[in-house]
Amino acid sequence: MKKAQSLQERLDLVLPRIESEDFLKNQGLGNEIGFYIFDYPPEQELDVREHLSFMTDKLEKRGRKFANINLFEIIIELLESRKLTERAFKLQKERGDDALFNALKGPLEQNRIADFIAKKADLEHTEFILMHGLGSAWPIIRGHGLLNALHAKVGSVPTILFYPGEWNGGSLKAFNVMPPNNYYRAFKLVS
Repeated sequence: MKKAQSLQERLDLVLPRIESEDFLKNQGLGNEIGFYIFDYPPEQELDVREHLSFMTDKLEKRGRKFANINLFEIIIELLESRKLTERAFKLQKERGDDALFNALKGPLEQNRIADFIAKKADLEHTEFILMHGLGSAWPIIRGHGLLNALHAKVGSVPTILFYPGEWNGGSLKAFNVMPPNNYYRAFKLVS
C-alpha cells in the first residue's frame, strides 16, 4: 500500500505539474475538460496560501501567463463593479449575515461569478487559471457550483481550484464537514 503524502510533499508537486506539457495542453484527459482540484485539510489554509504566494512568484519570474484568482477578492470586485459594496456592508450591519446572503444570491449567482472570472482571466492570453480563497468566499461561492458554471466559459484553458476540504473524484466535501456535493468533471491535480 502506498504511503500517504504530506501536504508539503503534495504542494511541492504542483509547480512541476502545472508547467508540464501534458497539463498545459490538456493531454491524457480522455476528451474531458482540463479542470483540476487540489484538495487539502482546511486547517492548513495558511500553509497553502504561503505556498501559493511562493509558487505564483516563481511562475511570474519564469514568464508564465496565468490568471491568479482569489475568489474572495472576486466577490469584492464584482460587488464594487455593480456599486453594491456599501449597500452590502450596511445591510449586514443592520440585518445580519442571513439577510446579506439572501440579498447577494442574485448579484453573486455562480454564472455571474464565472463570467467575471472568465473576463478577468483574459483567456486568449492565459496558459492556465489558479483559483483559491474558496474558504473565505464560502458559502457565497460553492466549489461544485462554480466549476459547473465555468465549464462553458473557459474553453480549453486548464483550471485549478485549491479546495479546503475533500475531493474524492465524485464529490466535494467543503471543510471536511459539510454534506458532499456531487461533481464528476475534474481531476485530482496531484495525488
